[in-house]
Amino acid sequence: MSRSRRAARWLQPGLVVKRWMITSGLGLVIALLGAAVWADLQPIYWTLETIRWGLNRITQVMPRGITGPLVLLIGGALIWLGQSRSFGAIQQALAPEKDTLLVDALLAQRRLNRGPTIVAIGGGTGLATLLSGLKRYSSNLTAIVTVADDGGSSGVLRRELGVQPPGDIRNCLAALAREEPLLTRLFQYRFKAGSGLEGHSFGNLFLSALTAITGSLESAIIASSRVLAVQGQVVPATNADVRLWAELENGERIEGESQIGHAPCPIVRLGCTPERPPALPRALEAIANAELIVLGPGSLYTSLLPNLLVPELVSAISASKAPRLYICNLMTQPGETDGLDVGGHLRAIEAQLASLGVEQRLFTAVLAQEELDDSSLLDVYRLRGAEPVTCQASVLKEQGYEVILAPLQGARPSATLRHEPRSVAKEVIRFYRKHRRD
Repeated sequence: MSRSRRAARWLQPGLVVKRWMITSGLGLVIALLGAAVWADLQPIYWTLETIRWGLNRITQVMPRGITGPLVLLIGGALIWLGQSRSFGAIQQALAPEKDTLLVDALLAQRRLNRGPTIVAIGGGTGLATLLSGLKRYSSNLTAIVTVADDGGSSGVLRRELGVQPPGDIRNCLAALAREEPLLTRLFQYRFKAGSGLEGHSFGNLFLSALTAITGSLESAIIASSRVLAVQGQVVPATNADVRLWAELENGERIEGESQIGHAPCPIVRLGCTPERPPALPRALEAIANAELIVLGPGSLYTSLLPNLLVPELVSAISASKAPRLYICNLMTQPGETDGLDVGGHLRAIEAQLASLGVEQRLFTAVLAQEELDDSSLLDVYRLRGAEPVTCQASVLKEQGYEVILAPLQGARPSATLRHEPRSVAKEVIRFYRKHRRD
């Protein structure tokens, strides 16, 4: 019965298989007719005579009521056997170690190809988390990633090799990879020993080497995307060597992304050098074609706002007719967003845009975590100086925001308070579908 169900699934529309099978069958018939015409129709005459003679002999042995269904069954069985063996051979050649049936893979790919065109903007682990959830709904994904990191492995490679920081891009490539889990693990592998290697991830080294070979990080990303069979595309926010600086409430100015994350007092304004970095054409094209634009989740001042320091990106988002959604963090980040609620995060985004001369709100909808219950895990975070990002939904709605509260950390308990990919992606897609109907 299960084999019959699987066979019946090949009849579903949209697989782009049946039409080409029919086309090839029709082509075979036409080719045979052409050959027969070329041979003065003699093959057709001989074939018809042979069929007539054979049918007469068969019906003399068995009545027509038995012969017809029997021959029909034999023909159908041969077609089923031939097609099932053909598709089985194709699957064995394409994915010998996978349990997924070819029809299931085709149906899944069809669904993903018809998914919404989504642009996700951000950096850090937050953007990678969102992408790993969204790739279950669509293959039309573009991640626009900040390249302002100057700490850790990325910072070392940036200083010593003069390349753009590859860390956040590596995370996004791994999140969107479809094939070869072992290759993805290799890309994320971090060396734990070795002079000069300790602390570096293989993916960072790979991207840095490929950047030197191809001449640009953008080309290196495209090549890496082919290796990892990436579902969508990953694009740097800019190809400029961006250095962040932040102006604090006490008038002090600190420089470097790694220092901004430990600011001694509230941040008033964020900036970068060069002052107006250019955007990549692929990023602008993706935003122009987007059906949904998402900002976050991620560190407000070191992962999200650096992307909004690229004026061309801001202009493209402003010109887009797609709905826009900001995904807020679950917890505050000590030294970066102390004391900020959801409204505080939104005000920081608006203040940053205002400093660039943009007065309109780019993100009028916000997705935030519903109130967290007290737990021992929450107490651990509080000991580290982090607090849940609270949301005064009624106040924000009065200010004209669309507010969505949901359990973004997932239903299952975990060792960390982070966004759960499926939970976040489900709410994002629900937001998109609502606005598409509207």
